[in-house]
Amino acid sequence: MIEPGNTRYSRTPQSEKLKWINHVVKLMDNQFKIPGTNFRFGLDPILGFLPVAGDLASFGVSAMLVLTMARHGASGKLVTLMLLNIALDTVIGSIPVLGNLFDFFFKANERNVRLLTKHYEQGKYQGSGKGVLIGVLIGVVLLFILLIWVLWELAEWIYGILAGLF
Repeated sequence: MIEPGNTRYSRTPQSEKLKWINHVVKLMDNQFKIPGTNFRFGLDPILGFLPVAGDLASFGVSAMLVLTMARHGASGKLVTLMLLNIALDTVIGSIPVLGNLFDFFFKANERNVRLLTKHYEQGKYQGSGKGVLIGVLIGVVLLFILLIWVLWELAEWIYGILAGLF
């Protein structure tokens, strides 16, 4: 994660501007710890227990983080990788039971911050990524449409199974 107190990141001009991202990522992916273990989880898998609304909320937070990172210098390639992470998290996370288990371990937001940190460490910071934002917005809208479609198909499948039982 981006650590503003760490000297590696204190030299980057964006470290203070991106400081809040660490708080959101911790809340979504690592806020809670199971006592007696090192296993951590956040609100993302908990929200997954709320059908549709929870997955959409998690997707919204993840998309907001990617948009923010794009505005602060993430390259187009990096943004694409981040969008793939949240797409995978959202689509698989929306599958009942399996998706809930997946959400406890995948942690897309944490992966995306690690990608951004590596991007900064390699000196690939590009300043404002405003040119990438249009592509990111299109990608987020397409992912949102994909999520709605997958949830609709899943609901129809479950309804078909339940209707066949009665």
